[in-house]
Amino acid sequence: MKKITCRELGGACDLVFEADTFSEVASLSQAHGMEMAKANDKAHLDAMSKMKALMNDPQAMQQWMQNKEKLFNQLPDH
Repeated sequence: MKKITCRELGGACDLVFEADTFSEVASLSQAHGMEMAKANDKAHLDAMSKMKALMNDPQAMQQWMQNKEKLFNQLPDH
């Protein structure tokens, strides 16, 4: 199991996600983002706005994903 925070994944808080794979942690992060959006959390909404801007550039989004996956894979197992 690896641990990574919402903030390390481009989010707005220090909630820790635990998962074995980057795909799993991405799903956890996405679910957390949806919860925060429903709660109208401004910090998370701002972070999501930045992410949406990235999505307009597929190459930039792919690079961002690769960088986050690399970061996750370099984390120690807990």
